Amino acid sequence: MMRFDVLTLFPEVFDAVLGESIIGRARKNNIIQINTINIRDFSTNKHRKVDDYPYGGGGGMVMMAQPIYDAYLSIAEKLSYKPRVIYLSPQGRVLNQQIVKELSKENHLILLCGHYEGVDERIIEEIVDDEISIGDYVLTGGELPAMVLIDSVSRLIPGVLSSEESYSQESHYEGLLEYPQYTRPYEFCNRKVPDVLMSGHHENINRWRRQQSLKRTYLKRPDLFARLSLDETDKKLLEEALKETSE
Repeated sequence: MMRFDVLTLFPEVFDAVLGESIIGRARKNNIIQINTINIRDFSTNKHRKVDDYPYGGGGGMVMMAQPIYDAYLSIAEKLSYKPRVIYLSPQGRVLNQQIVKELSKENHLILLCGHYEGVDERIIEEIVDDEISIGDYVLTGGELPAMVLIDSVSRLIPGVLSSEESYSQESHYEGLLEYPQYTRPYEFCNRKVPDVLMSGHHENINRWRRQQSLKRTYLKRPDLFARLSLDETDKKLLEEALKETSE
C-alpha cells in the first residue's frame, strides 16, 4: 500500500477531490492511503494560531515551526523508518512524469502544504527532503499542488488503474504527447474517425498512433521534442506525418 500523509491547514478539501473516481476507488480498495493532519491542532496558542510576522519585516505572515514540527512528529514517532518529506513550494523542482515515476517507488510520502508567505526556514532544514513545484507560478497554498502530486503518483501504483497500458501510453510517460483519441459516433460535425482506427489492423493502428504522438509533440511541445532521441523508424514516421500536414 502507498501511504500519503498530508500536513495542512485545510484537511477538508482533500476528500472532496481525492474521494471520487479512480483515486477514491483505490482508497476504498486499500491500494493507497491518504491521511490528512491539521497543523492547527498542534498549535500551543489558545486561539490555535499557526502564523506570525516575519523577522526583518515585510508583508504577509509566516507559518511557525512548532505546530508543523509537532504535526510531523505525530506521524514520525510511530514509525521505525524516516518517510520522505516533500514541501510543496514554488522554489522546488518542477513536477514532471520522471519525478512522478521516482516518487511512485516510495512506500510513504509526507506532504507539507505551506500557506501565507510560506513556512519558517528551519522546518525545511529540519524535516524536508525535497521541494516540489507544479509550475512557475504562485498559488495561495500547497493544497492544490499536493492533490496534483497524489493523483499523478497514485496512477502509477499497481492496481490503481486496470493495467499498465492505461498509463504507459499517456502523454509524457515516454516523453511524448498522447495520440488523438476517438469514440462513438463515427461522424460528428462532419468529422469522421480516421479510417485506420476502423480497420482492425493492430499493427497499422499502433504505427499510426506512434506517428501521431511524434507529430503532436513536435508541433505542440518543441521543448519536449528537443529532449527525445529518435531512431530511424521514428524519424521516418515523423517526416511522413509532417509531409501529410503540409499537403
